[in-house]
Amino acid sequence: MQRRVLWVVFVVLSISAALLVPRQWYPLSWQVQWYEWFGPGGYRERPPSDSGPELAAEEYCPDDVFGWRKGQVIDGVEIAPSLNCIADNPYLVAAAVKGTNNVSPTTLMQSGLTPDAVVMGRDLDGDGDPDEVHIRLEVTELNGSSPDRPDPMTQFDIAPGIRPGLWVFTPKSVGMSTENFESVKANPLLRAPSPVIRVEQGDKVFLTLENTHYMPHTIHLHGVDHPFSQDHGMPHDESMSEHEVHGHTAPVGNDGVPETSEVPPMPARSHTYEIQPRHAGTMFYHCHVQSNIHILMGLQGMFVVEENRPNNWVQTLNIAAGQVRHSSVAVREAFDREYDLHFEDIYKGLGEVIQTRIDPRLIIRDAHRQFDITQAKPSYFLLNGRSFPYTMRESLVIVKPDEKVKLRMLNGGNKTVPVHTHGHKLTITHLDGVEVPPAAQVIRDVVTIDSAQRVDVVLNTTNDGLHSYGPGIWLTHDHQEVAQTNAGIGPGGSMTAIVYEDYLDDGGFPKVQGVEWKKFFTPEYYQREVPVWLDYDPLSQLADTTGSSREAVRFLLLGLIGGAWLAVVFILLRRPRRRSAIGG
Repeated sequence: MQRRVLWVVFVVLSISAALLVPRQWYPLSWQVQWYEWFGPGGYRERPPSDSGPELAAEEYCPDDVFGWRKGQVIDGVEIAPSLNCIADNPYLVAAAVKGTNNVSPTTLMQSGLTPDAVVMGRDLDGDGDPDEVHIRLEVTELNGSSPDRPDPMTQFDIAPGIRPGLWVFTPKSVGMSTENFESVKANPLLRAPSPVIRVEQGDKVFLTLENTHYMPHTIHLHGVDHPFSQDHGMPHDESMSEHEVHGHTAPVGNDGVPETSEVPPMPARSHTYEIQPRHAGTMFYHCHVQSNIHILMGLQGMFVVEENRPNNWVQTLNIAAGQVRHSSVAVREAFDREYDLHFEDIYKGLGEVIQTRIDPRLIIRDAHRQFDITQAKPSYFLLNGRSFPYTMRESLVIVKPDEKVKLRMLNGGNKTVPVHTHGHKLTITHLDGVEVPPAAQVIRDVVTIDSAQRVDVVLNTTNDGLHSYGPGIWLTHDHQEVAQTNAGIGPGGSMTAIVYEDYLDDGGFPKVQGVEWKKFFTPEYYQREVPVWLDYDPLSQLADTTGSSREAVRFLLLGLIGGAWLAVVFILLRRPRRRSAIGG
């Protein structure tokens, strides 16, 4: 008797579940039969739309309160105007050109650099500029964990609300790592990308890495003319003067590769690399300790060797990349403007290692032995240390008609970058620092840059239908669609624009004529909380839905009935048949 009751309950529950399951879940042939038997369902009003949270957007273009955008002369250094809405510190530019040992105390203090950060030496050939330069770099962690706070310290946002963990080379600087005692935001000198370094062809360059981090690092001068080792008495870390390797004394290494060149400097130690580059071009520098991790964490930068010219005071450091506000003599001879464009891709999971651990030993273990790059994909795509929309503040390529503009491009990421320019075609003049013969130079609107490759191009703004289609706001972006997102939400990534001066507002932001940009300058948009067409859908026809209470009840009942159905099935399968007493 009990078994029959269970079977009745089973049938009732099965029919109830079948009626509650949405019809569109069934195979199409079943749906057709269902409608033949029962007819179409009655009209049900759709749930109301949800336009998302109230948004408080950042300023598109912060005010230039210090007057950094204007052209000026500081300590005899002519600094070109910057029309981007966020400009480089001109005192820093002056100190990078003249040397921290040659500028006034006011300029040095305003630059934020230490007195020995960029030291200019003698003019060895008598041509009016120094031929010895000593540059000192440190290592800084951005957006890392803190034992005192739940949120990251030394914060550097690549886009609204997005703070991946990073390591970067930074110039030797004074003061705090944050803006002030009350702020957790990084000092403006401490940022991605690692600074562009510029020297002159033939100069004697000493590059000292003062390891301020908690693990060993090196600098490998990728593509830069340098000797493999040092054995000629030039400055280096005293701890390395007796360099014992595999049972014998070896010269101090100069290639930055721990496996073949030198033991990397441990925390609180230093190492000086010595070069006298004979070949000019756009090169690369990066850490070569566990390079599969350290390069992708941000320990990489552009290294430019400028052609030798008389009275050629080059801008030794370009902190945020982008516009070069004091170009070399050779560049000024041939071009109207110059921009450094450094592309990177960032692995969110790798950066989270330094945000979820505080003990350096655990960070070292998780980053180098637990994180598996073969199973990971990049989440963020940077241009000059930022992603869209912040690229529109700092990394616009601003031009006027009938100009020749030099663009130096570096792909420091793990993926190929196909750079596409709207409204223009670029002439490729140099590959990996080597000039392409004029007869072999090509014109492209997609310039493909492989990992670690450097490409120099000329942007010609002559409106001839080939080089330029005329003035406007012309988007420039990586044409791999994933690189146009911030962790999958677009628009984002390394997107920027070629913008003609007449299309800029007074603050330096493009006079965009399309959709409203407010949502792009909110963390909520990149946290997937905002409908993508919010600003031009006033009736909220394409917004989210608030959900239906009726549907919620339906699925709740379906869950309860489904659970009861499974319980009955379990009892039926487990309950033994009662044996007959007759003939027992």
